[in-house]
Amino acid sequence: MADYSTHADYMRFVSAEADARQEQIEKALRAAFRPFIETRSTDVIVFSGMSVLQLSHAIQAQPLVLKPLIASCNIAGRAIERDLDIKNVDTYEPMLTTEQAAAVAGYLKPFLPDYLEIPALSTLDKVYFVDKEIRKGKGRWEKKIANALSKYHGHPFKKRKFAYRGDEFELDAAYPASGPIAIGVDVKRIEARRDIHKRCDEIVNKASKLKKVYKRARFAAVVYYPFIDEHTNIQSRLRSTDIDAVVFASDGQTSIDNAVQHLLAQMK
Repeated sequence: MADYSTHADYMRFVSAEADARQEQIEKALRAAFRPFIETRSTDVIVFSGMSVLQLSHAIQAQPLVLKPLIASCNIAGRAIERDLDIKNVDTYEPMLTTEQAAAVAGYLKPFLPDYLEIPALSTLDKVYFVDKEIRKGKGRWEKKIANALSKYHGHPFKKRKFAYRGDEFELDAAYPASGPIAIGVDVKRIEARRDIHKRCDEIVNKASKLKKVYKRARFAAVVYYPFIDEHTNIQSRLRSTDIDAVVFASDGQTSIDNAVQHLLAQMK
């Protein structure tokens, strides 16, 4: 792809620093845990003795192995889509054709180490799986907010997009489901103090643009911020004539229900 870097390019850019860090980490681990280091035998997959065709057959026979393999190469599904033009690959439970498996195998082979222990690969897969499930749970929190809005308002709230001067914006929940937007809600998780400025700016900007497109629309924000004693800081940063309500909700359903009811009361 002319002028666009591939994953191989990105790997090459950082390879020297990564190799140096790996050497430092191994030395640090041996020094830190010297009294607890034991030499044990375990099953090892020798990739250096494997052809691309053999790797392809293995991936197609047992698709679940794809995630730990690509994780060990620091490759994500986006890289596969970009570099191989294979779209919508579920790297956790892939369904690849023979041709796609062959392409992926050829793509992976140069990045694979000479060998890897099976327990290391399975642990690597577990780390990525846990991260995926946690992110999925956070996504469900946004869905709970939308469901609560629909329940207490009496009409469905849906994700909606609107455009302003060529830029597209998305509302996590909006009423009505079509036509001019009357109520737009931005649902935002802010889980680190360092993200306050960026996330609050995003909310204020979206509120401003919504009011420019729909003059009579009301805008509210539902914020997840675990530092309760600093909620006033968020509120002050979101003080704007374009924002009609700011409420806070935690993970619990009672907290979500209370926040949504308070939001809707302010909308009136």
